[in-house]
Amino acid sequence: MADDDHIGAVLARLSREQKLALVRGATDPEGTATGYISGVEAAGIPPFRLVDGPLGIRAEGQRATAFPASIATAATFDLDLARRQGAAMGREATALDQDALLAPGVNIIRIPHCGRNFEYLSEDPVHAGAVGAGLIDGIQSADIAATVKHFVANNQETHRTTVSAEVDERTLRELYLPPFRAAVDAGVGSVMTAYNRVNGTHMSDHERLVGDVLKGEWGFDGYVVSDWYGLESTVDAANAGMDLEMPGVAAPGAAEAADSDTADGDEEFEWPDGIPDATRAGLFGDPLADAIDGGEVPAGRLDDMVRRILGQIDRFGRLDSNRTTAEAGESSDASVGELDSQRHRDIASAVAARGTVLLDNDGVLPLDDGADVAVIGPNIDEPKLGGGGSSETTPIHSVTPVDGIESRSEGAVTTAFGVPQIESVSLFDLLPFVGEDDETDGAAGDTADREPSLDDAVTAAESADVAVVFVRDATTEARDRDSLALPGQQDELVSAVAAANENTVVVVRSGGPVELPWREDVAAVLEQWYPGQADGDAAAAVLYGDRDPSGRLPVTFAPESEYPTAGTERRYPGVDDEVHYDEGVFIGYRHFDDADVDPTYPFGHGHSYAAFEYGDAEATDEQTVAVPVENVADRPGREVVQAYVRPPSTADADRPERELTGFEAVQLDAGERQTVELTLDDLAFSRYDTDSGWTVDSGTYTVEIGRSSRDVRTTVRVDR
Repeated sequence: MADDDHIGAVLARLSREQKLALVRGATDPEGTATGYISGVEAAGIPPFRLVDGPLGIRAEGQRATAFPASIATAATFDLDLARRQGAAMGREATALDQDALLAPGVNIIRIPHCGRNFEYLSEDPVHAGAVGAGLIDGIQSADIAATVKHFVANNQETHRTTVSAEVDERTLRELYLPPFRAAVDAGVGSVMTAYNRVNGTHMSDHERLVGDVLKGEWGFDGYVVSDWYGLESTVDAANAGMDLEMPGVAAPGAAEAADSDTADGDEEFEWPDGIPDATRAGLFGDPLADAIDGGEVPAGRLDDMVRRILGQIDRFGRLDSNRTTAEAGESSDASVGELDSQRHRDIASAVAARGTVLLDNDGVLPLDDGADVAVIGPNIDEPKLGGGGSSETTPIHSVTPVDGIESRSEGAVTTAFGVPQIESVSLFDLLPFVGEDDETDGAAGDTADREPSLDDAVTAAESADVAVVFVRDATTEARDRDSLALPGQQDELVSAVAAANENTVVVVRSGGPVELPWREDVAAVLEQWYPGQADGDAAAAVLYGDRDPSGRLPVTFAPESEYPTAGTERRYPGVDDEVHYDEGVFIGYRHFDDADVDPTYPFGHGHSYAAFEYGDAEATDEQTVAVPVENVADRPGREVVQAYVRPPSTADADRPERELTGFEAVQLDAGERQTVELTLDDLAFSRYDTDSGWTVDSGTYTVEIGRSSRDVRTTVRVDR
């Protein structure tokens, strides 16, 4: 923990000019950091570097372990594995001489089209909060400050820099704020504000949510940082509680790009939708000094800003410690960096495999070792590392689907692309000041001339025992998807292959829900999300049964027209720069329960190669239920036991039919029986009343325990 007396003594030695230098970013002389605080050498304050995440470390010009997308981590429902991934990312940040990681993202998945869903965790606040806290614990165990983002109600990329989320207090409190509260309770070092407005006010200016709720009500004592070029004002932001402006300097070439586009015309340059004005910087420099001199911002506010930043610099040992980088795998010391070690590769592989969800299986999986396999798909010769944008990570090592299956199979492996490649998309392609060679997403494979043929894919499928088709979407920060359909001709490819081979397996790599119109025509469907550098190895491990597919859906899959934001511009993408959260708390599985609609695959769904039987549950106290679970298969397996709460019949009629209150992942050998204890989160028992605040309706609650929100195996009653 930071030493308050020590921080106070350092603060007392600083001039106002030095304080102002600590509350805004500067140019990193090494050119690796995403954000850089120059420090004050005369006062013993070192530089402090912030680096992009959350799929790994995106330090400029550096390579690092490319972990699976955050939604894959969430799909594991495994908090210990989330902590291990967080710790690995923290060690890699240290190895690359960074001090704070801009991760995790915990925004609730409200809109299935959101281009950044792959960076987020869940449609459920209890689940998102728990996984986010696990990642934070891990990151900060390596003495790296975690930065939870994007506070708050940043649920779409369309118009993200201007749109106002018009959302009522109850919905904010029950759905969108809890994952951030969980991060604060986990001791997160920093909170990043979102670009969007909430009820008309930009988040960087939102005194009620930043100052009153985050810092006041929740007692957050770290620093609040703007998203890059997301500071909208000087006076309002400082008084609202913003502590650090990032990046603090205009993007190189941004002004020139804007000027060149307006040189031949009279119209003012407009930044592309979703892209902030990269010339707007320095608002916490001279303008802040002038505001303090003019009495618009109290001088004590500047001291508080600096104290909070120094508190985290001190907390993570930067004021008086030296760090060294270990050779790969040589040290487990949290304060020593570690890059691309074998244990980091193993963690990346474990997350990718354990986060894989077996959506359907007619018995074709796991594959026989000696089966002849046709590996088909437009991108089978490249790993799917992630989506586009600030989370893009360039790995040192990666495995393609073809390489993974060829390494594992004992039978013949044939390949066919079938249809044209699905091109990756990236935020960096949208930036008017970034040249073609300035940024790469690290996900593009060999684009040498190829002549994909649907006939070749069908021929390969016909001659194989099993056809495995890899399909993918393409998502990026700053753009939402146009539809939930797979891009290109991939649906046509799957249908043709399925007609040629009854043992067709489809491996889906997507950043969120997609429509699968052929799912009843294939033998098995796996959702692999964006698996990162371990792509092919993880896919092969699950396909051949070396690992049980124990992932569960952190988001509901359904036809596009059935989501609560479908069919109305008012709810999405918004009208006149306002998006109205008219559905209230009824998103995700809450909506499908309320509307009495069967989704394609419900929240929490996922099959296993093993089989599990549940005994009778019992409540051991108000906060805990216990249920015996037995693996009745002849092979080991991993089960995710989930608990949902149904409110009393006398409760507010506007409450969801059920809400997730706890979960536990458990590994069981064949024939093993274990009593699983589930801690019940109070959030699911509570509702927020605008007059009286948090309220627990008196009565008997039914706790449903099972394998998904729609697969209940046993129940127990709990009185509150």
